Amino acid sequence: MAKSVSSLSILFLILLLLSVNLGGTLKFTNGWESQNTWCVAKPSTIDAELSSNIEYACNQLRDCYLIQEGGSCYNPNTLINHASVVMNLYYQSNGRNNWNCDFRGSGLIVGTDPSYGACKYAF
Repeated sequence: MAKSVSSLSILFLILLLLSVNLGGTLKFTNGWESQNTWCVAKPSTIDAELSSNIEYACNQLRDCYLIQEGGSCYNPNTLINHASVVMNLYYQSNGRNNWNCDFRGSGLIVGTDPSYGACKYAF
């Protein structure tokens, strides 16, 4: 369990560090503001739920190359990173409705772009 929690916290820490390094603030939103919002996995989500979210989103999207080896969002190669990328892609492709980021309570709508390096969360 401790391993899951620490690996799940990596994305949140990355977002927080990016926010601090860019001079901004990490903003969470209530889902009503659909523009400039992204969907990420909650840091407390267990690995089994993250895997389920990846499978569901990839089946719906029919393309998850971004998180496969060689894809722009493959690294860091963690479940929370891969789940966040495809959960956001699903959220963005389905109109940015707050229910498209629910994922059985494991999704979190944020107001700070979680993109990093070549991995772009917006399309």
